[in-house]
Amino acid sequence: MSKRYDVTIAIPVYHAAPYIRKSLCSALSQTWPGIEFLLFDDGDDTGSMDIVRELQATHPRGGDIHLTGSPVNLGVGAARNRLIDEAQGDYIYFMDSDDIIEPNCIELLLNEQRASQADVVFGSYDKIELFDADRRTTRKQYAHSVFTDPDALPRYAFSRYGALQFSACNFIVRRSLLKECGLRFAEANYWEDMGFTLLLTTHVGRAVLLPDITYHYLCHLNSLSNYQQRDTISKSEITGNALTVSQLEANCRRLREKSYYPEVCLLLAKTYFYIACNAVENSAVVRPPFTAAELKALLHHPATLGETLRFDHLRLQNLALLLLARLPASCTRLLLRTYCQFKNKKK
Repeated sequence: MSKRYDVTIAIPVYHAAPYIRKSLCSALSQTWPGIEFLLFDDGDDTGSMDIVRELQATHPRGGDIHLTGSPVNLGVGAARNRLIDEAQGDYIYFMDSDDIIEPNCIELLLNEQRASQADVVFGSYDKIELFDADRRTTRKQYAHSVFTDPDALPRYAFSRYGALQFSACNFIVRRSLLKECGLRFAEANYWEDMGFTLLLTTHVGRAVLLPDITYHYLCHLNSLSNYQQRDTISKSEITGNALTVSQLEANCRRLREKSYYPEVCLLLAKTYFYIACNAVENSAVVRPPFTAAELKALLHHPATLGETLRFDHLRLQNLALLLLARLPASCTRLLLRTYCQFKNKKK
């Protein structure tokens, strides 16, 4: 008879040899007892899994370390989907294989879940950029918030850019909820967690945000999540970001009758805009370079002109981004460059 777990800490592993020991040990150091540690070997060839197997054999909680995987690299989205399928915990908690969690992380989140009967509980986190000798830390700390109206969490999440974390890490979610709503990660390496997290909010009945810092997100020099300090950025990475957002957009069409649909449209349109701005700002290292027509193709707005004109709020902001996406390509590129220059002057 299999052991019952309250939560599964799910970790995809790929090229993580320098980090996995410290990361997994932070998970194994949790104060909560009923945890499954499920790791997915995503075709790693750097020795990461040798470290994991060593801990499985020697750590006091090694019997709760379970391994699954693929002989070839599937990508983080597909890996997380497999982790959802194979997890045994009532709740699932994703973490990356190079990040660190506080010893009381799971205890804090689960205690809050039990007190509020929430489907999902989010912790706050630090983002630590390790690009050079100096460590730059930024903090995402929520005010303690409890959402009981099914529309309250998505309204908050879509209300402004970055109101809610886009990362799929550092929250516990009821595993049965993921199965009930059929929620899956986009099988991509770029921004797959943004779509998952934002769509999740639209299925949640009760949710809690905690101010406690439970997660330390370490952003390394060669991380796909950052454009800084890189000699070359593949055009396919930027277009991959836009493709993932388009998949999120397709899944958001069912929200057209929701009062917060103007917020959904504005956030998605801004995301396309920021992707195009990143392409312009980093044009010196993007290979191959974007043409004006390709830059224009990165821009999109989820709503039609008629729908936008009928919005009862956020009408002008949505209209501006919709019209920008419809301008001739040469005008689009000029406006993007002008915006980037203005933004950089303000820094």
